Amino acid sequence: MTAHMHLTRRGFLATGAALSFVIGASGLASISRAATTATQADITGWVTITTEGEVHILFPSTEMGQGSSTALPLILAEEMDADWDRVTVEQLDTDDRSFGNPLFGNVLYTAGSTGVSGYFDTLRQAGAQVRAVLIREAAKAWDVPAAEVSTLAGTVRHDPTGRVLSYGGVAALPDLDVTVPERSQADLKRPEDYRLIGQDHPRIDIPAKSTGTETYAIDITVPGMVFAAVACTPFDGVGPERIDDAAARTVLGVRDVIVLPEGVAVIADHIEAAFRAKETLDVTWGTPDPWWTMDSDATLDAYAAALDDPGIDRATWRENGDAATSIAAADRTVTAEYRSDYAYHAQIEPMAAVASVDADGLGAEAWVGTQTQSWSTRTMTETLGTTPDRVRLNVMTMGGSFGRRTALDQEYLRDALLLSKTVGLPVKLVWTREDDVQNGAFRPAAVQRLRAGLTAEGTLQGWEHRVAAPSVISYFNPLRWSQVAPNDIISMRGSESPFYDLPDMHAEHVITPTHARLAPWRGIGASYTSFAAEAFMDELAAEAGRDPLDFRMDLLQHNPRGVALLRRVSEMSDWDGARPDTALGLSFAGYGSSMAAGVAEVALDRDRGIITVPRFWAAVDAGLVVAPDNARNQIEGGIVFGVSSSLKERITMTGGRVDQSNYYDYEILRAHEVPEITLDLAQGTTPPTGIGEAGTPMVAAAIANGFHALTGKRLRHLPFTPDRVLEALEN
Repeated sequence: MTAHMHLTRRGFLATGAALSFVIGASGLASISRAATTATQADITGWVTITTEGEVHILFPSTEMGQGSSTALPLILAEEMDADWDRVTVEQLDTDDRSFGNPLFGNVLYTAGSTGVSGYFDTLRQAGAQVRAVLIREAAKAWDVPAAEVSTLAGTVRHDPTGRVLSYGGVAALPDLDVTVPERSQADLKRPEDYRLIGQDHPRIDIPAKSTGTETYAIDITVPGMVFAAVACTPFDGVGPERIDDAAARTVLGVRDVIVLPEGVAVIADHIEAAFRAKETLDVTWGTPDPWWTMDSDATLDAYAAALDDPGIDRATWRENGDAATSIAAADRTVTAEYRSDYAYHAQIEPMAAVASVDADGLGAEAWVGTQTQSWSTRTMTETLGTTPDRVRLNVMTMGGSFGRRTALDQEYLRDALLLSKTVGLPVKLVWTREDDVQNGAFRPAAVQRLRAGLTAEGTLQGWEHRVAAPSVISYFNPLRWSQVAPNDIISMRGSESPFYDLPDMHAEHVITPTHARLAPWRGIGASYTSFAAEAFMDELAAEAGRDPLDFRMDLLQHNPRGVALLRRVSEMSDWDGARPDTALGLSFAGYGSSMAAGVAEVALDRDRGIITVPRFWAAVDAGLVVAPDNARNQIEGGIVFGVSSSLKERITMTGGRVDQSNYYDYEILRAHEVPEITLDLAQGTTPPTGIGEAGTPMVAAAIANGFHALTGKRLRHLPFTPDRVLEALEN
């Protein structure tokens, strides 16, 4: 099975007759028989069946290693009863909103673990309609009632007569009826009848990645192409004031040095020359606003002060009952403050783009890894001042992203376009790892204060969760912010503690100034809000003199699925068992409607302050699981991501400039440090609720709670670096 990333429907259909199904976001709109002429073949649709029986399914999301290029086509293939071995997948390269994600208002946007959940109903409906057409047309050809016709793995069957026709045979039938039947929920397959969904299938992107033949933006070569490296401004919105490029222009292979809105680019005949010359540039940057020059420690202190500042903008994120009154009436009040540093995405592939602007400067073709065809198209049209019909986008597989390639203004693509227009040649722009770290967009720094009341019997009475952090949406996507302000799900998700029964609770966003470039990060706000909430939950249990597991169970009386997860993870980890040198920490978080209960086993080198996590147990309920093996991989990857970011990953700034530059000083978890992970993944009957980010939010609190169980000390500042661990032990 091959993902045809650049096979256009026009080019495919021009090779022979085929049956094409044009399906919009709400289902099938029409079908058409395509002949060999280009005019008749110019069709955009979800499904094409060739007369040879090949099924081509359009993939509307983008692939960054999460496996959705397999999972989404699998849903449609299930309902149309396709032979999965005859399916190929085509990447959607255009900003065609008829294929957009319904959860994003039909914008083509791959983020938030919404690929499967967002497209699930649409793809099932579309597949069921394709199957109905195939049955109807075969029944008509055989002159039998459609009710007597069934399908199985790419064939249409009439059991009373034993006749069988392949899907390719149906595509070749004359006089096809192009009317499309309506399909209702009752026409969809029952879960017990699934052949493909819920079964393990090899991911279609793995063979090319395993053999080194996958094509990323950094691999693209076009005739006449030159190379670009960019010295980017350290301060957002600030351009160069003075440039000394004399040394750069003497480097062999350098063609030109060009000023960009927020950088200085070197154009060269090969990338090595561009990189070498860029390092010789002497650039004096303009003066930024004062808050852009703050040290990161000062930023956290300012955010902590903002929690008590009535002049700072605030937005209620979730409110039930009257938390303040309940807490005031409680027998005991508990308050704790938690901090988290900036975090880098640390994706393996740095930013890269290839752009070729037409001679008139109004048209262009681009090759780029992106999480959004819609915003990349917008970047192209706005950069060139043109219209969507003049731009051609090639969506490349990404070497990781974790939210980095979601911005409305993708600066690496913008700069490649500007440079190509300036030099009149195709340009490949590549960032080094140092560029990517020091000019990246980060998970925001945050300071959180939680306050709760306890009764004399140790029962929770009132819950307040205040988060001092900037608005990520307002920074990376102002267009979206204009629609959702002041409710920022990127900054605040998880602070609603959605799985617990909290009758009196208040979650509030204290919207602080932005001091750094920002972007969504795996787990978005839940990566730090769930840390604070679940670490605080343990602090409350300790104050109440109760077991952390039992304390949580009392808050899940209306959530039997959550109770089942906590019970399961306690059994898996032997929660009540004794351990001589390690301790266990519990956390119950998740992402969106996906619930995850995790237990971390924590070990500690007390002399050096180094925490390790030998084992991690997780029980996860994400509804119906379309591709179990991939889902397990994604959750395990999320857990590793969470351990890495909890123990090591930290971006700091001095004078507003990023201190780190590569993996040697922005450390990530090494292979020998990865815990042994035991995972129980429920196969639910409810609709899918998201997998890719469900594993991360529970991890940090589980480690912090395990540290307390081992030492009696609290860790309240992410990440748990050795110096912070030693300080906690000393205190």
